[in-house]
Amino acid sequence: MKIVFLDRKSIGEDWDESEFKRFGELIKYDFSTVEEASKRTEDADIIVVNKVPINENTIGLAKHLKLVCVTATGTNNLDKKYLEERGIQWRNVAGYSTESVTQHTFAMLFYLLEHLAYYDRYVKSGTYAEDRLFTHYSNIFHELNGKTFGIIGLGAIGRRVADIAKAFGCKVIYYSTSGKHHDEEYCEVDFDTLLTISDIISIHAPLTENTMHLMDAEAFHKMKKSAILLNAGRGAIIVEKDLREALDNEEIAAAGLDVLDEEPMAKDSPFYGYQNSDKLLITPHIAWAAIESRQRLMHIIANQIQEFLTDK
Repeated sequence: MKIVFLDRKSIGEDWDESEFKRFGELIKYDFSTVEEASKRTEDADIIVVNKVPINENTIGLAKHLKLVCVTATGTNNLDKKYLEERGIQWRNVAGYSTESVTQHTFAMLFYLLEHLAYYDRYVKSGTYAEDRLFTHYSNIFHELNGKTFGIIGLGAIGRRVADIAKAFGCKVIYYSTSGKHHDEEYCEVDFDTLLTISDIISIHAPLTENTMHLMDAEAFHKMKKSAILLNAGRGAIIVEKDLREALDNEEIAAAGLDVLDEEPMAKDSPFYGYQNSDKLLITPHIAWAAIESRQRLMHIIANQIQEFLTDK
């Protein structure tokens, strides 16, 4: 059995790959172009892939291919019609990153809510050493307790974020972008209501026709000037130039983003070169990437391969 991982670096190099060795030969490539993938998969029985397109151009020469495993939930890179025509099965993975994304969501929130960038600069600049007071009051922050925490998308991650927000004493409300998620414990509201009354808005929705550019200039106009926006969903849910203007015009207080419209960040991005960390925190799509999350992901992939081979 020959397993080919076409873009291993997409999930890092620090996960334990030992459980894959029981299946046979594991060949890993850091990255693969379409042309490289075509050659590298010729003798593959199983392909493990994250972002590389899987279609006739990349696997047309793979005569022994039986299974494609995607190390993600999204499967937009798969030509499923072509796979079906060739009788090649595919698997994806869901639910592996809930704890990691939830944790990162609150890490971004507290960084912004408590002005941690400001206070860190204050101490490290030497100013604190010259101060007479043991506490510095110049940049006030607020307790999370009692705030209205609005969630866009109450799937598995959104629900977990809701539970943690509730534990901090927040009033949790949510807007279902699909209209399919309804929860008796938390208050479902329409989009305008969520925008106007939320102190924190946290996005945990997939990118669909309903969510594409959902957060635009009109939405930012409706938010509280003191509100913090968080996005651990998909970058294109936010119109980035509109968010930049909302921050510059102080229409909202701050934003924490783990996802962008284009990744890695484009040099013509509205956020390229933006230096004010008190108002904007950007992390490079790492919310999902705790080592436990990535190891869990690959463990699920290994189990999928085992189940596939057992069922044959």
